Amino acid sequence: MSDKAIINLEGKSYELPVITGTENEKAVDISKLRAQSSYVTFDEGYKNTGATTSGITFLDGEKGILRYRGYNIEDLAEKASFTEVMYLLLNGELPTTDQLGTFENNLTQHTLVHENLVKVFEVFPTGSHPMGQLMTMMASLSSFYPDSLNPNKSPEATNLTIIRLLAKMPTLAAMIQKKGKGHPVLYPQNKYDYVTNFLYMTFGNVTEEYHADPVVVDAMNKLLILHADHEQNCSTSTVRMVGSSHANLYASIGAGIAALWGPRHGGANQEVLEMLEYIRDKDNGDVKKVVAEAKDKKRLLFGFGHRVYKNFDPRANILKKACDNILAKLGVNDPLLAIAKELEQAALSDPYFIERKLYPNVDFYSGIIYKALGFPTPMFTVLFALGRLPGWISQWKELRENNEDIGRPRQIYTGPVQRPFPDMKGRK
Repeated sequence: MSDKAIINLEGKSYELPVITGTENEKAVDISKLRAQSSYVTFDEGYKNTGATTSGITFLDGEKGILRYRGYNIEDLAEKASFTEVMYLLLNGELPTTDQLGTFENNLTQHTLVHENLVKVFEVFPTGSHPMGQLMTMMASLSSFYPDSLNPNKSPEATNLTIIRLLAKMPTLAAMIQKKGKGHPVLYPQNKYDYVTNFLYMTFGNVTEEYHADPVVVDAMNKLLILHADHEQNCSTSTVRMVGSSHANLYASIGAGIAALWGPRHGGANQEVLEMLEYIRDKDNGDVKKVVAEAKDKKRLLFGFGHRVYKNFDPRANILKKACDNILAKLGVNDPLLAIAKELEQAALSDPYFIERKLYPNVDFYSGIIYKALGFPTPMFTVLFALGRLPGWISQWKELRENNEDIGRPRQIYTGPVQRPFPDMKGRK
């Protein structure tokens, strides 16, 4: 006999089914509770609510486990390319040599963006935030591809939209970086792989040949892989919620970008660098003082601990090695990075941080690497979006394939009860 949960309300008992996932996660199915009892459950922020079943990403925060489609993140970051991980997330299996070749060739054929979209991009005010630009251009893509507005078309049409979006995202991100520097936009080159092409469009120059450093390409691959999906976080849940209305893919991803922009989510790695700048400029680089104030709860440190991981962030372990390799290879001499390394050492050795498991997280190391590679701080969240894109699309695709119902959370109303409408003279 399968497990059931019993809830007693107003003298009546209700049996609720128990769902067990493939990794033995258990959930009480309350989907029929309101119909049977008129009660709803209350869970602020959905921290303890499973809004969907999903076969994409498994996360165990207590044990520090992250897997895409059953594969450990450590293996994927070490052995796979970002395009392999894209294929895995979208299709459920790692590609064969032929499948990967076809997939990468399809991406290559769609990297250019419409010249009229470039004109739209050109009118953004100087200094406008990169995430605002990305969000606007993402939504604009639906105007340039009206055939994608109906997500209920054939699987072939949906796949073309997915390929277009994956292919054009690096081009859009690179355009934003170039605009920020006042440099001419570089068009994609089919001779490069996905990550190298992005680095070329971002750091290349019209006046000279571009040569990608293998260490930089490897670090960028790892960063994108580690950000590719992370279960039902704020932006992913937003993509699924918007997608549940049968909005087109561009609109759904645009909503995800908006959610990612917030400093409590994707903007966290930007906050890390801004914190380091504050320590440099306002605290004269005095890390010991900063650590002491953090322990006395007089200061909040960004980039330490994690909302989900209660032990360690497995992605941070991978990025720590990549970070050390990048700094050594590039020979970067930056006071901000020196402050970051001193903070890291304090967090890894001080009993206060160790006992509370406040280890450096993925945002801490990704910010340091992006800084070392030459990305300006406001671009960090755009890079997060570039990595997260295949995960968002996979989640949207899964929702559509499962024909899930429209998302419609309930609430507990706490406003005024019914009251009479006073005329103007009677109002106070």
